[in-house]
Amino acid sequence: MTGARMIVAWAVVAATAAGGASACTNIVVGRKASRDGSVMAAYSSDITIMPQLLRIPGGEHEEGETVEVKGWELDDVRGRVPQARRTYSVVGLINENQVSIIETTTGGRRELRDRGGLLDYDALMLLVLQRAKTAREGIALIDSLCREHGYGSGAETITVADKNEAWIVELINKGPGRNGIVWVAARVPDDCITAQANMSRITTFPLDDPENWLYAPDVISFAVEKGYYDPASGEPFSYRDAYHPDHGPSARRACAGRVWSVYRRAAPSANFSDAWFRGEEGCEDYPLFIKPDKPLSVHDVMELMRDHFEGTPHDMTKGPEAGPFNSPFRLRPLVFHVDGNEYMWERPVASPHAGFTVVHQSRANLPDAVGGVTWFTPDDASTSCFTPFYCGIDALPESYVGGGDDYQKFSWDSAFWIMNLVSNLAYDRWSHVFPDVRAAQARQEGEILRMREAVEEAAAKLAATDPELARSFLTSYSVSTAEKVFKNWRELAETILTKHVDGYVKDADGDARAVGYPEEWLRHVVKSRPGRFTVPAKIGVTDY
Repeated sequence: MTGARMIVAWAVVAATAAGGASACTNIVVGRKASRDGSVMAAYSSDITIMPQLLRIPGGEHEEGETVEVKGWELDDVRGRVPQARRTYSVVGLINENQVSIIETTTGGRRELRDRGGLLDYDALMLLVLQRAKTAREGIALIDSLCREHGYGSGAETITVADKNEAWIVELINKGPGRNGIVWVAARVPDDCITAQANMSRITTFPLDDPENWLYAPDVISFAVEKGYYDPASGEPFSYRDAYHPDHGPSARRACAGRVWSVYRRAAPSANFSDAWFRGEEGCEDYPLFIKPDKPLSVHDVMELMRDHFEGTPHDMTKGPEAGPFNSPFRLRPLVFHVDGNEYMWERPVASPHAGFTVVHQSRANLPDAVGGVTWFTPDDASTSCFTPFYCGIDALPESYVGGGDDYQKFSWDSAFWIMNLVSNLAYDRWSHVFPDVRAAQARQEGEILRMREAVEEAAAKLAATDPELARSFLTSYSVSTAEKVFKNWRELAETILTKHVDGYVKDADGDARAVGYPEEWLRHVVKSRPGRFTVPAKIGVTDY
């Protein structure tokens, strides 16, 4: 068992390049919108990378010490900054105080980008996690670190959550040669959820509600200086209109569709229309926050991260584009051309190019070491399995941090590669293979969730009398549970490969049977090529 890195590379801006293969989706849940009082923050980092879990120990530091500025890649040292006198341990993207951070890239005005800043978004997030005791402290650190050292990424929406509240922070550079950022932060109402997907969502906001809205002092004056906003227009200032203009139909299709699908599943009674994300003119955007029809469990949020628009007119498992086996898998690029015309695939929450997916929980009714947990899985959430890592643990499972750390070479000892193996075995034969994956998910995650209350009750009692023993207990539980998930998923891959082989499916006795193609797809084939498959005379034998 060892600490290691979580590799997270650049996110290409879907809002400005809908055909880009890199993007992220976030779901944030207020504590009264969750079933158990959790503040939750879910994050799919959708990019072709090999993610590994991160653990950074905290501690006391001498005055004058400095620390290397690193992103998720350990060898990517960008410089040094003064070290804080006290830092906190980090597991994944949650720290020992139950502060968690997630992000989605929004792009914004290209002329404001400045790659010269020392802090890319990933390095910024790591520094904040190591220094923040609360979400509000995290917001202040984002601002101060960028002013002091410069921000080198494009525009972002960064969610900072703790055990009491969650905030979404939209930020953007000030352009080459100018340190600092302009930003606005919205507190997620306790009884609400929100979703972010590569598109700025904050428009107008109150200037006199510091309990729920924070912002850079020059967020409006800078826009005026740059000509992005004219106070004489009589229009209220809108952050999105000033710094993220021209979200056209393709960007809505690629980004807002994910927000719509999260909202329509969490609050079906609201009957949210798909018109805005489909690019229709004169339609209203989706609310920044909504109340779910019922409080969400952590498992509900996991399921939202597995969405392919199922049950809607945009269901990616339906139609000829889903192939004969109803697969939601679509090869990139997102935008494609046929006979000089431009088209787009749907862009779902659950993406094949996900590097990892997490659901963070922070809970005020439990000791920090027990209340903070990151449910982590490599790869696409729809075909993978979440496992819990508590924020106070001091070791990680080898299969999630080692066992092969090469994106160019498959390893049977790597959770990343095993999850990908199962995913890729399922994509092309979805209707046959996915039920096996789904059953394995329900069995494995169900077992973990059923045991969780007893595990956390025991850990909380230990934390009250012996914090170190509680840490050891949770470390052992997190590591052993993850290794069991890994072992079971490796067995699932082997089972899929042997059960679904050469176009046959083996029954319980091991006998192979031909499964053929669905009649609906065969009808499409026959109609697309009239006469091509007609049998000239009746043949008594159907297989040769």
